[in-house]
Amino acid sequence: MSNIRHALSVKRADDFAQWYQEVISAADMAEESGVRGCMVIKPWGYGIWERIQRLLDQRIKDTGHDNCYFPIFIPLSNFEREAEHVEGFAKEMAVVTHHRLIADGKGKLVPDPEAKLEEPLVVRPTSETIIGDAMARWIQSWRDLPLKTNQWANVVRWEMRTRMFLRTSEFLWQEGHTAHENAAEAKEHTLRMLEVYRACAEEDLAMPVIAGEKPENERFPGAVETWSIEAMMQDGKALQAGTSHYLGTNFAKASGIKFQNRDGGQDLCHTTSWGVSTRMIGGVIMTHGDDDGLRVPPTIAPWQIVILPMLRGKDDGSDDALVAYCDEIRAALKAEIALGETVRVQLDTKPGKAAAKRWDWVRKGAPIIIEVGSRDMEAGIVSLLRRDALWGDSGKPDFHTPSKDALSEMIPTMLAEIQSNLFEQARQRRDDNITTGITSMDGLANFFGEGQKYPGWAEVQWSKPTGAELDTVVEQLKAHKLTIRNVPLGASPADGTCIFTGKPATEFIYVARSY
Repeated sequence: MSNIRHALSVKRADDFAQWYQEVISAADMAEESGVRGCMVIKPWGYGIWERIQRLLDQRIKDTGHDNCYFPIFIPLSNFEREAEHVEGFAKEMAVVTHHRLIADGKGKLVPDPEAKLEEPLVVRPTSETIIGDAMARWIQSWRDLPLKTNQWANVVRWEMRTRMFLRTSEFLWQEGHTAHENAAEAKEHTLRMLEVYRACAEEDLAMPVIAGEKPENERFPGAVETWSIEAMMQDGKALQAGTSHYLGTNFAKASGIKFQNRDGGQDLCHTTSWGVSTRMIGGVIMTHGDDDGLRVPPTIAPWQIVILPMLRGKDDGSDDALVAYCDEIRAALKAEIALGETVRVQLDTKPGKAAAKRWDWVRKGAPIIIEVGSRDMEAGIVSLLRRDALWGDSGKPDFHTPSKDALSEMIPTMLAEIQSNLFEQARQRRDDNITTGITSMDGLANFFGEGQKYPGWAEVQWSKPTGAELDTVVEQLKAHKLTIRNVPLGASPADGTCIFTGKPATEFIYVARSY
């Protein structure tokens, strides 16, 4: 509605990139640090990450993994053992060469030439090599398999073009690593963890994704197969939200991960690795945010309900009575179960005008905001806003006024509805913006051509070219700033011609611009 005065100064339709940055700032999620490409994650942003971490960690443990931790420093020689792996990460590696600084006599600190390390240490970009060393020590026989580990950590990849949450030089993530007796078992586990990611994205983050295999050119360095979950953002671009890799015996060979098989011989383990990162928070912003700020799905909201007493600042005791009334509401709601957990309720008694505090929480995306004034208290009611349905037909915030006594009964259902609504809105938007029926490279180029601001994705058929033929396809796509996202699981059999090679198609793929 044109008469709505939104909480943000930039609208998604006008400048999506600037809108994204404003949401992060207005929702008080993160800020730039003093180091290029690194960010400070503030309490609300980190609270969302903690919720994602808690929920995903349980899913990982439910599939038989144990958490552990490995050093952030990895000897350079570890990477050099696996040529394809080191080549894939070489341009992004941060390297430690000295262990001490000294004063240069001019007021500066410089590396001490006498403190040069015998071997440079790479600041962890990923942990396959160092975890491979540990697996080689831990695994002796088939009885030690499968070995399933996971760690929550930070990694450093020296990015040239950065954007908060989406692409930063340092980010937080989990990385799982497993070792198996044979290829079939390892491949099965690769897909099992892909499904864990799909379920987390869709059920916890309310972010619809498409799971599938990445093409040969998009594989993780050193992997035999790479699988991903891909989400569509509101500007039509794709976000790779998580990956799962079948590594074959490549890393086992480099690290010496062997075991005595059931016949007494020696075999190499088949290994997997998989991970998601704080990039998922960027996905939540761009999937659910609106022109008033962030909208956080209740399952991952640090506070699902925020109660705002409308304090007067007088010394007549009225504020104390109102806060006590609100605290009774908080206690009652906190005792309820919604979406499988006790309800998380915040009573915000910070000084400030009620309207200003309300819009602060609107911008942060708290699922339910409850305002209570002295008249509400006298009437035994509250004023309630749902963040997923903020505006009424009049162009004003759509307040509901349930009774205090009815609130506890209605909140669990309301939170479940908000979670479902956010998912369905995103799923419908994604499905409406996937185009089929494109049968030529020219048609694909036109679809993503000038004037198409938010074109979405294209589903096309291809012949799964490899080697030089695939390189040609990649260059064709790169000319239009396009990438192949994945080959979706469960797609219908191909029945046409490859739009790139003219050969009979073997499968469907998604093509899109991406983050």
